[in-house]
Amino acid sequence: MIISPAFPVEPWTVRERGLNLETLAQTESVFALSNGHIGLRGNLDEGEPCGLPGTYLNSVFEYRPLPYAEAGYGYPESGQTVVNVTNGKLIRLLVDDEPFEVRYGTLHEHERVLDLRAGTLTRRAHWTAPSGCTVRVTSERLVSFTQRAVAAIRYEVEAVDAPVGIVAQSELIANEAPPELSRDPRAAAVLESPLVVEENSAAQDCAVMIHRTRESGLRVAAAMRHDVDGPDGTDLELGGSGDVSRLTVVTRLRPGRRLRIVKLLAYGWSASRSRPAMHDQVMAALAAAHATGWDGLAREQRAFLDRFWSGADVEIDGDPQVQQAVRFALFHVLQAGARTERRPIPAKGLTGPGYDGHIFWDTESFVLPVLTYTHPRAAADALSWRRTTLPQAEDRAARLGLDGAAFPWRTIHGEECSGYWPAGTAAFHINADIAVAVERYVDATEDVDFERDVGLPLLAGTARLWRSLGHLDAHGRFRIDGVTGPDEYSALADNNVYTNLMAQRNLRAAADAADRHPDRARRLRVTGDEVASWREAADAVVVPYDDRLGVHPQSEGFTRHAMFDFDATEPDQYPLMLHYPYFQLYRKQVVKQADLVLALVVCGDAFTFDQKVRDFAYYEALTVRDSSLSAAVQSVVAAEIGRLDLAYAYLREAALMDLDDLEKNTRDGVHIASLAGAWMALVTGLGGMRAADGRLRFDPRLPDGITRLAFRLCYRGRRLQVVITGDSTTYRLLEGEPLPVTHHGEQFLVGDQPTTLPTPTVTAPDCRIRQPRGREPRRRS
Repeated sequence: MIISPAFPVEPWTVRERGLNLETLAQTESVFALSNGHIGLRGNLDEGEPCGLPGTYLNSVFEYRPLPYAEAGYGYPESGQTVVNVTNGKLIRLLVDDEPFEVRYGTLHEHERVLDLRAGTLTRRAHWTAPSGCTVRVTSERLVSFTQRAVAAIRYEVEAVDAPVGIVAQSELIANEAPPELSRDPRAAAVLESPLVVEENSAAQDCAVMIHRTRESGLRVAAAMRHDVDGPDGTDLELGGSGDVSRLTVVTRLRPGRRLRIVKLLAYGWSASRSRPAMHDQVMAALAAAHATGWDGLAREQRAFLDRFWSGADVEIDGDPQVQQAVRFALFHVLQAGARTERRPIPAKGLTGPGYDGHIFWDTESFVLPVLTYTHPRAAADALSWRRTTLPQAEDRAARLGLDGAAFPWRTIHGEECSGYWPAGTAAFHINADIAVAVERYVDATEDVDFERDVGLPLLAGTARLWRSLGHLDAHGRFRIDGVTGPDEYSALADNNVYTNLMAQRNLRAAADAADRHPDRARRLRVTGDEVASWREAADAVVVPYDDRLGVHPQSEGFTRHAMFDFDATEPDQYPLMLHYPYFQLYRKQVVKQADLVLALVVCGDAFTFDQKVRDFAYYEALTVRDSSLSAAVQSVVAAEIGRLDLAYAYLREAALMDLDDLEKNTRDGVHIASLAGAWMALVTGLGGMRAADGRLRFDPRLPDGITRLAFRLCYRGRRLQVVITGDSTTYRLLEGEPLPVTHHGEQFLVGDQPTTLPTPTVTAPDCRIRQPRGREPRRRS
């Protein structure tokens, strides 16, 4: 078990004082840098000790076998796994022939700082070698938001108390040995050395390495270039072969003198471009980075983040820990999506190998709402990637005997990679999650070209899927049977409420978009009869309701299942999926993560306020939150119904998921969806923000412990700031034309002057709300 480090609470930085090797893997994820194209885990510059090595390029993967005890028609034939590509972070250091290694010698001081405004990771070490020589080592690294293919490191060594001989070895290295391999020997063989060298060349001060993945056939290029500033007599030698390129710098430092190395890195990959083309691509990126220089790259990085924070920052008075956590969360969400440029946003971003680097429905349902209102171009890019995978989704639907497009439950390249179909293929709601993300983006941006060229094909493909997946019964009701909703402790249920309501939204959105773009609809072979059938199905969707209990069953018949025995379940038996067979979970009333409660958020207009109160109370007693996706959703609904204390507790759980390593698996990468959920809990929960039909609606309220909440968001070309205090809320237009806004039901126009309105007192519902024994959220101490 990894012990959580104690990061000092600071508003704009995440700082690690000292170095705890037991938390090394976790902090490598926390300190990871990315721009959505390149991802560098926060490994130490010298490479060892290491929790998990990691350098990633978005969508660079390798195929691996998916073993089945029994074959079945329609099972995915192979999986996809993210590849640890060429590592350019390495700068090894020898001090009078002694390797700089934190486990040896004497480490007097060690500090790492992730600066959320500068977009850099800085490391400082004060170390005495076993021979007695003392040096100070300072490094700073960034992955550029402005030059997509570029990362850079500034590395300095200073002699402290005596002359010292220094040798620095800056490397590119491929096929690093992973610390853990798959238990399946066939998969292990694939992952052990996934890259085949095609080129290793060095000329003047640049080195280029080009590899190809063995099975997926992707070509990966990495290059490095250095600027070295050292005393007279500093000697440089560049060379390499096989999987290693190395610049060796040899010098001698007097006390107080420094050796400075600026290392520029460029990365690229392609499934089709030739080796010479890839070589030229990374060399061109290096040339541009060299012309900019370290100082220029740092200025560009700061300017990019200044623009981002001006439209996305969240300020909290009263809880400095959540203030730090939500900015950390927004920074990682931005890193995951900023420069994907028609590539996916994986569940771990590019911070670790968790979930094999796959993308799930998390992206559309948790990450894209944040990006849509803070950095909308990134949301458009992620959805445009889905559009490029539409042919695979159509092939998958046809293989399943369905019309339209069946998007994969988990994938990197676009093909289904889930080997467990009840929780994978049957979770068809991902198709509606994508459709609703399209609807949300178009409403927030009025991007007509996007809706016509990207949105309508996605909406039409998914609408066709729902129309063929469901059926009209003898009573004229549209049923969707045998599906798995968001709750993975239930499977193959009939009329899952979340799925049905999302399908309803999907069908109506597709019909409306087809009416707005008739020419494009005709090219997609969408007919008037087909649009009419979508509307007919949407109007007849079954939404089960239990009159006896006065609640919505999660799926038809769910509330008739036996109750799970929470009182007989010990704390160390969570998560339940690791201690109980799925068969026992599927037939009991136990919920892994918000399902029906998620419907209360995304399809809130389908429920009355009283229904939301009763539904929330009922499912609180069943939901064990064995998924990091749950807390934020429960926080939003708790805030909406007036249980602000509970909303606050769940907010903290979502926000601190990785900084406190609450699920003990941050070592595999940060939880991008939970981090996005922290923003949701604050903005859509406590801020009460909802958006539809060109209008923003807010129902703000604050819990005890937070005295002020301010957030910024982008909507239809405007930048808006909302400032909530205990007794009033102020709306300020920072940029753009006047905007219609609703505050607790009162409509007004935000224009040149700020508008301040009273924040009503919220009365908590008169009902008992409890959680399963031992699964209560952690309250602020």
